[in-house]
Amino acid sequence: MKDTNRYAWVVVGLLWVVALLNYMDRQMLSTMKPAMQLDIAELQSATNFGYLMAIFLWIYGLMSPVSGIIADKFNRKWLIVGSLFVWSVVTYLMGYATTFNQIYWLRALMGVSEALYIPAALSLIADFHSPKTRSLAIGIHMTGLYMGQALGGFGATIADKFSWQATFHSFGMAGIFYAIVLIFFLREKKVVEEQTSADRIQIKPSLFKGLGLLFTNISFWIILFYFAVPSLPGWAAKNWLPTLFAENLNIPMATAGPLSTITIAVSSFIGVITGGILSDRWVQKNLRGRIYTSAIGLALTIPSLLLLGFGHTLFHVMGAAVCFGVGFGMFDANNMPILCQFVSAKYRATAYGLMNMVGVFSGAYITDLLGKSTDAGHLGKDFAMLAGIVLVALLVQLYFLKPKANDFADATS
Repeated sequence: MKDTNRYAWVVVGLLWVVALLNYMDRQMLSTMKPAMQLDIAELQSATNFGYLMAIFLWIYGLMSPVSGIIADKFNRKWLIVGSLFVWSVVTYLMGYATTFNQIYWLRALMGVSEALYIPAALSLIADFHSPKTRSLAIGIHMTGLYMGQALGGFGATIADKFSWQATFHSFGMAGIFYAIVLIFFLREKKVVEEQTSADRIQIKPSLFKGLGLLFTNISFWIILFYFAVPSLPGWAAKNWLPTLFAENLNIPMATAGPLSTITIAVSSFIGVITGGILSDRWVQKNLRGRIYTSAIGLALTIPSLLLLGFGHTLFHVMGAAVCFGVGFGMFDANNMPILCQFVSAKYRATAYGLMNMVGVFSGAYITDLLGKSTDAGHLGKDFAMLAGIVLVALLVQLYFLKPKANDFADATS
């Protein structure tokens, strides 16, 4: 039992590195645009560069529910290894790209391969961890995503010192090497070890039955809604917070960029760890402990969005960013653990894939909307207005989500 518990944390550590590579490889492109456009003239167009960012989001979103279904039906270890290997090869090949079309299609392929990772990884961690440690484990894994996002910004620094081609090659090779490491150290969670082969065949999840159970579960629809709505300010912060900092504080982007991303990354790190520990302890005493922890996180983002939108001093804007990061981290750490209270283990990857899809599509929508808002000079005002819909999601979550167990058991499956 001790070895099993110890390996549950080894899984988190192994996948933390994959999470870091996942976000770092996707983020590098946005920071290396100045270097790349010297060799690929089409990238001098902001419209063309927007196409590169958009194709990733749309493919990633469309693939998310498919990847969840695949993760529920096949071995998640090999899905994770294969996903990491493919997107690392894609990253490596981007260093050889000489035309816009080559970058475009490689970016689309990266959307497919990266989408396969998150549902498989989170459902694997959830299976390895009991309700006593599940939120903390998920939260620690999420810090890998934040770290990857922050490190992706250093792609431009490396490209300036060497070349953008060498940067893609280096990070691609790192991922390929780590995929080989996972082959030897990562393993699937064997939930039905004691059952016969005939039993295993019978409990294999059915695609249509799984989707049917999810779409007839009112709690899952509530979870989809409360996941999608906070994704709007979440993606807004990822894509537009540096611009907001620059405008509201009247500082150059070279200062606003690092200031905003590092502030959000550090505060989100604090939020996921705090939210994970609090949720795991609270749920032992109250089945709605995870709901309440997530609600506290969402509540913190509401005044934060107002201050981010209307604040014009360093104290107000920085304070709001820290509060937003902590709150969103607490929310982030509890999404999969809350899902585990309403969805059977056999369909959790499918469910999270659907959640990921609505979250990414929300991100694509708000990114485009705030782009137009920036051109019109309304970025701060529209940022603040997001507080209103987050409040609605918070109230819906508190009123409707009432779990009956720490781990949902589907008696009919």
